[in-house]
Amino acid sequence: MFVFTRVQSRILCSKEFVWHAHLKRHLLKSHNEGTWFTCDLCQKKFSTKGHLKEHMQRRGDVKPYLCDECPKSFYRAFELKRHQPVHSDYRQFCCFLCDAQFKSKYEVKRHFKKCSAVHGISALLL
Repeated sequence: MFVFTRVQSRILCSKEFVWHAHLKRHLLKSHNEGTWFTCDLCQKKFSTKGHLKEHMQRRGDVKPYLCDECPKSFYRAFELKRHQPVHSDYRQFCCFLCDAQFKSKYEVKRHFKKCSAVHGISALLL
């Protein structure tokens, strides 16, 4: 595993980062090193071009990801992917305590908290 600790061969602080993007964000916010991506409309600053792009979509209320089954639309692809199971009867997630079935990981996790309390199983299993 490579740990990012320096920029341009000089150490600015003792913080270490596994991901270069986290180092870049830290340098911008804590040391004012690097280039911000700035919104032309509100002057809000972002550490990545992707975050600025998402901000601009939300400001313009642009939702490019459209559901094929209903009129809903979403800002990001993962939001559409998370929504799509509502249109299906397929339940791929199962509670191992009571065999109840669910469409999403979120639903089974929420259920398991209640079910494990009823069955006397520690919530630490989550």
